[in-house]
Amino acid sequence: MAPDRTPRGGSPDRDGGQPAGEELDQAILRSAPAFDAFEVAAETGMTIEQTRRLWRALGFPELSGEKAYTAADIEAVATLMGFVDAGAVDFDMAVNLTRGVGQTMARLADWEVSTLVSRVEELEAGDEATGSRIGSALRLIEEVNPPFERLLVYAWRRHLAAAVGRIEAMGAKDEDLHTIDVTVGFADLVSFTALSNTLDRDEIGDLVEVFESRCQDVVARYGGRIIKSLGDSVLFVTPTAEEAVGVAEGIINVIGRDSKMPDVRLGLASGPVIQRLGDIFGPPVNMAARLTQVARRNRLIVDQNTADLLPAEEWENRRLPARPVRGFGLVEPVAVRRR
Repeated sequence: MAPDRTPRGGSPDRDGGQPAGEELDQAILRSAPAFDAFEVAAETGMTIEQTRRLWRALGFPELSGEKAYTAADIEAVATLMGFVDAGAVDFDMAVNLTRGVGQTMARLADWEVSTLVSRVEELEAGDEATGSRIGSALRLIEEVNPPFERLLVYAWRRHLAAAVGRIEAMGAKDEDLHTIDVTVGFADLVSFTALSNTLDRDEIGDLVEVFESRCQDVVARYGGRIIKSLGDSVLFVTPTAEEAVGVAEGIINVIGRDSKMPDVRLGLASGPVIQRLGDIFGPPVNMAARLTQVARRNRLIVDQNTADLLPAEEWENRRLPARPVRGFGLVEPVAVRRR
């Protein structure tokens, strides 16, 4: 699934047929581009502006006169417009859902390619070499993509069920189903920028992968979820403050106590947040991020709301000296520990 170094459209594939890049595209898309945007609009009963909005929402540049769309593109648009016409959602909602699909799938596709590119190199270096990285990529697509597509549908259903369950379990307000009460956690690697300047690209990639994967494992163990990761930091939520502290302690153990990893700082804050477009917003998010900036290495600090939610018979807390926290003025962070 790694593209050949031959420029797209530059030379024929290994069998002397169509350019290798086009062969790879068609193996993935399963059909060749044959329609322009006006033809897609005409086939689906949409306006050209609606067609362009959906295409932009997926994350692709506008293409008007080029034959850039396939029969599968037309079928997908027709399916989408089918449940819009049925009244399930309006067109703006459909665009929002499409944007979510586009952003999620773009990251997943990058993740898949970066993961499998090394496998392509292994195949070409071994006894099963085809004589072309394109050839090995095509074979890998044929073997991996069908079961991976089934896995995608399965994972989406499981996560959809979990997301619906969270709305009720995490106390969504009756008047606003977007608002939930959670504990927000922010984990941040110490001096990552300076460290990354001393590492090569592979080492930086390995470091980020270890950090994110270990955080993911710990968060999942305590019933939380990763909202987003930014390379050197991770934003997560848990239903309860106790679970969030468990996550924080776990991250300190698997990252901060590992001599091969940088130190880590963690901040927790609790309260209502707004869920929109796969992200969360609100004062607890900002507070958790700010607390990491004043936390000591391999230490956890929390806001007073989080400290108040921890059972007093199991936890003791200690107020730290007040310090200025951007956007909140003077704040007294709280250090917590098990009794």
